[in-house]
Amino acid sequence: MDGQLTAFTAVAAGMVTMPGADFAVVVRNALDSRRAGVATAFGVAGGLLVHTALAVAGLAAVLVAVPALFGAVQLLGGGYLLYLGARALIGAFHRPAAPSYAATSDADADGTPAAEGTPADAGQPAAPLGTARSLRQGFLANALNPKAPVLFLSLLPQFVPAGQPALPRTLLLAAVVVAMALVWFPAVALLVDRLGTWLRRPRVARALQATTGALLTVLGGVLLAEVVLA
Repeated sequence: MDGQLTAFTAVAAGMVTMPGADFAVVVRNALDSRRAGVATAFGVAGGLLVHTALAVAGLAAVLVAVPALFGAVQLLGGGYLLYLGARALIGAFHRPAAPSYAATSDADADGTPAAEGTPADAGQPAAPLGTARSLRQGFLANALNPKAPVLFLSLLPQFVPAGQPALPRTLLLAAVVVAMALVWFPAVALLVDRLGTWLRRPRVARALQATTGALLTVLGGVLLAEVVLA
């Protein structure tokens, strides 16, 4: 049995399942609809694929070695998280007492707008997120995370056994990370959708939206602060 691969799988599981910006974006969009949540989850996995591919190719080393380039990515990532967080907070605190997200049925869970007259925002349900937009949000939330290249660049080599070719091994490790993301984040989206009736209650929905918005805003602020204070 490959002990190093087992250890890496455990480490990767902890990294992928740790609540952060990816988790918050998936939960927020899954409240809109099942399709939006799953599309966001696949977008996150796509971002991880980019990071792991860069690490395998060694390009992440360039990003880390060039402070200006790293800072630019950090600014983009922080700004995008602040944007997502601000939108969530505005949606949570500037809505009527109706649910923040229109209640979805089997007919509209795939992203089709709810029937006219569905009780949300005084009979005008919020337009559901499209699949492409959700996929893009998940991808950008992960791909613009400047900490990921550093993490993978420093982590992957630790689990390449001495004397073993590095490329096939790092490709395997990268595949493990992406496979875990493809399992975990869609599962989170489906669970949120499953609990949708309760989560879309007015007070619960607003509290959850405010929480995810605050989390995204704090994470974005931290990234921007690191650039300013560097």
